[in-house]
Amino acid sequence: MPTRDSAPVGAPCWTDLWTSDVEGSRTFYAELFGWEAQDPSPEFGGYFMFTRNGVPVAGAMGAMGDQAASDAWQIYLATDDITKTLEAAEAHGAQIISPSMDVADLGKQAILVDPTGAHLGTWQPGTFPGFTVLNEHGAPSWFELHTRDHGAAVSFYRSVFHWETSAVADTDEFRYTTMHDPAGEGELAGIMDAAAFLPEGVPSYWSVYWETDDADATIAKVKALGGSVVMEAEDTPHGRLATVADPAGAQFKLRTPNS
Repeated sequence: MPTRDSAPVGAPCWTDLWTSDVEGSRTFYAELFGWEAQDPSPEFGGYFMFTRNGVPVAGAMGAMGDQAASDAWQIYLATDDITKTLEAAEAHGAQIISPSMDVADLGKQAILVDPTGAHLGTWQPGTFPGFTVLNEHGAPSWFELHTRDHGAAVSFYRSVFHWETSAVADTDEFRYTTMHDPAGEGELAGIMDAAAFLPEGVPSYWSVYWETDDADATIAKVKALGGSVVMEAEDTPHGRLATVADPAGAQFKLRTPNS
């Protein structure tokens, strides 16, 4: 995909990692994807950027005071009016975890839990649009919500983030809906009915897929760097997919598109 100036409203526009091992994560992802770990920003609680070829690709930070890091990746959906988005989110059953706050002149952010239990952020861009490159090695490739209540999730994201959706499949064996951009960027995210296979006690959650030129080689590197494999690579109609975790336990997915 060519670079983009900004994400369509409602689309994933940023992702960051809340890690219990800042230094380990800086080394792991730099070695794994060739990212550059930038200096932490004291004014933003030690938050720092990962860049790829000099372009921001993700963020990360460690524990915040008494709040232990969750060792999880979080995605942010773009909004052009964060106040209205949060009002709509609450009206449709979401819980606001962190209300809107200014991040210097970069933009406004908030954190919420959707009605199905999935954490996510929302971002109203100022001078910072989020990531601007997708679908290249080491860049975001896909975003996906696994939820126990597919119907409620689709209704929520349509109502709050103005998604236009298409049902890819709608059977008890496989139920999947995609968000697409009417302006022409194509499909941008998916919602999977995971009620049949989400482990007991695991809430709904968002995942980021990082594109890799060779999923199997990247898995081998994950292991060599102290990470682990959650789900081995398998061929699918959407590419060769795998789920892995960094040494601190933060899970993410890999995708090598079909040629």
